[in-house]
Amino acid sequence: MTHVLFVRLAAPLQSWGSGSRFGTRDTHARPTKSGVLGLCAAALGIAHEEPLGELAGVRFGVRADHPGVPKRDYHTAGGGKFPLRPRDLVTDHRRAKAAEALPSLEPAPEGLFGHHEVDHWYGAPKKIAADPVSGTLISEEQRRHTLLTERWYLADATFLAGLESPDRALLDRIAHALEHPRRLLWLGRKSCPPSGQLALGVVAGTLEHLFASSPLLPGPPARPTGAAGGSPAPYRLAWTESRVPVAGATHLRDQPLHFSADGPDHGLRWEVRHRIRLDRLHGEWEDLIP
Repeated sequence: MTHVLFVRLAAPLQSWGSGSRFGTRDTHARPTKSGVLGLCAAALGIAHEEPLGELAGVRFGVRADHPGVPKRDYHTAGGGKFPLRPRDLVTDHRRAKAAEALPSLEPAPEGLFGHHEVDHWYGAPKKIAADPVSGTLISEEQRRHTLLTERWYLADATFLAGLESPDRALLDRIAHALEHPRRLLWLGRKSCPPSGQLALGVVAGTLEHLFASSPLLPGPPARPTGAAGGSPAPYRLAWTESRVPVAGATHLRDQPLHFSADGPDHGLRWEVRHRIRLDRLHGEWEDLIP
């Protein structure tokens, strides 16, 4: 007999990157297996260097109860210049020499240091090295151009994720860890903390059967319908993992192998899409979860 742990994934913003590069950070239209298992690994306290073990073997599925709306964030990082701080003059002799030309280094009238700037100097470096003269840590980049990124999110989305396994004890441990995490949790990106309850309980059954019969999760207020938005769809979409390639299945590189500090490694997996009629989703979660 198999069991399924239901996980509620809801937040004002979530982002599940599948092919991101630095300049463009995309989001998948639904949570990825690697992202959700990464969430569970963080809750369990599994370190980046540790193997995922039995966690990697669970069967994954997700249902888009409220798909959300894509949102684009035009993001800039770095560049410009920053006010001098006292330690900048002590630890970096190059900056101290450049500051000698300033008319005054007296603190501001309100007693706050930080109203002086050195032209052509970047004040928040990320590349640090030891200075060959003083041995102190200095910036390797005295000036850096602004970095532009385009980041995509899903706003007001709610997903019902499922982890299927014959090992109920494993699913119970994951459920407890999600509500008592050992590390910080987020939905795909650190700027997207989850809201509300994550673990909804463990029930007997398969992903396909439970997705086709379990009630919808509450979501944001319904958007007005009209010529632009159209009528709400009379169905919901769900995706379930297939252990072997079957008719209608698609493959994606989303099977997490490890989450090392040098970057995650993923393998291929198969999934099948299901269209679920809304009139088949009934009941309350209090009735479904013991």
